[in-house]
Amino acid sequence: MTDATEGLSPLLSRMRDQWETIAGKLLTDGLAAAMPDGVPDDHFNADVLPAITLCGYALFEAISSGRDLTYDEVRVFAEPVAAKHAEDRLPLHMLLTGMHASAQVLLAEAAAIADDSEMDQMLDMGKRMLNLLASLTLTAVAAYTEVEQSIYHAEREARRELCAALIDGRAAAGLAARADASIADRYLVLSLRVDVDPSPVSAAHLISRRRMRLLQHVLDDLTSSTTLAVFDGAVGTALIPEASTDDITDRDRWSALTSRLTDEFDAAVHVIVATGVTPEQIPAAVDDGRELARLASALRRPSGAYELDDLLLEYQITRPSAARDRLADRVAPLFSQAHLLESLQAHLTHGTNRKEAASQLFVHPNTFTYRLRRVAELTGLDPADPYESRMLAAALTISKAQDSPSVVETP
Repeated sequence: MTDATEGLSPLLSRMRDQWETIAGKLLTDGLAAAMPDGVPDDHFNADVLPAITLCGYALFEAISSGRDLTYDEVRVFAEPVAAKHAEDRLPLHMLLTGMHASAQVLLAEAAAIADDSEMDQMLDMGKRMLNLLASLTLTAVAAYTEVEQSIYHAEREARRELCAALIDGRAAAGLAARADASIADRYLVLSLRVDVDPSPVSAAHLISRRRMRLLQHVLDDLTSSTTLAVFDGAVGTALIPEASTDDITDRDRWSALTSRLTDEFDAAVHVIVATGVTPEQIPAAVDDGRELARLASALRRPSGAYELDDLLLEYQITRPSAARDRLADRVAPLFSQAHLLESLQAHLTHGTNRKEAASQLFVHPNTFTYRLRRVAELTGLDPADPYESRMLAAALTISKAQDSPSVVETP
């Protein structure tokens, strides 16, 4: 096997040996020059860093052969990344600013590595780096232009508008024609909620757009079409014609979808599945799905796909009513005394097995018993009584659901 540095000058060889470290610095410093505050440090790692790394290795090989990288060679590395940025609506001026800042860093790194005797090589390398930057700039501009002008992009936007109309219960026939889609007799409605912390205002749009692109990509892979979907980066809805794919009601299929989204977003994802929904029933199904997804999140259910039957009791007892509010009031005193709250939760988990419950909390069974008495005194409901224990469990469910704020979707 040929050594990777064979044929390289000593300067290029030293740069190649340090290239992965340098590539990371190019990305970091380029982002610092162009991106708003609040963008996660690893936001671009998956897409951009591999492209920088591979493009650098190709550049070293080209220079060692006494030539520039061609425009077509550069496009192989840069075009897919630039197209994703365009779909995420990253402003072009930000991308170009970051690229030019990275180029300055690269020249500075090369100058720091070069010896005085290698100045001629350094000048040649600088010239070829400038040619590379020109090709990168042209590739980025071309990719942005293609995304903005493509029929496919326009179709996606039209389908988002169609999805929003169906969710709102508005007339959709004209939008369906513009989207080159037909309105199905029945849909599978997916309501999605991603448990993510709010992003800083300066970075929120960029982060949300990336999540939107990832979700659309995953859904399109699943259905082999442009799926009707709206998503604001945290809450979303997808409408899938039930005749569009085999095994549409297969529970494993939607569990796999949720697992993939959990990995993509690095956050808990709850998906509510409703089947057999007519166009007229979509608004009500979406309202229910959003609330069920919020409830699953509030109750700390694991990431996964759920149906109404999985949350029947929790859904019913958290519906607005005087009884709901009075139940929540009964356990309100416990939320200022964490040791009593965790003791009640352990009791509800282990039932009459107080030894196991006490062991979970690392306290003596007598201490655990005393705590349950205090719960009874503060709430007026005795955990030792089967009926009142069920009331306490319901009250805790209500309180947890009320503590989780709703997220308003913005199609």
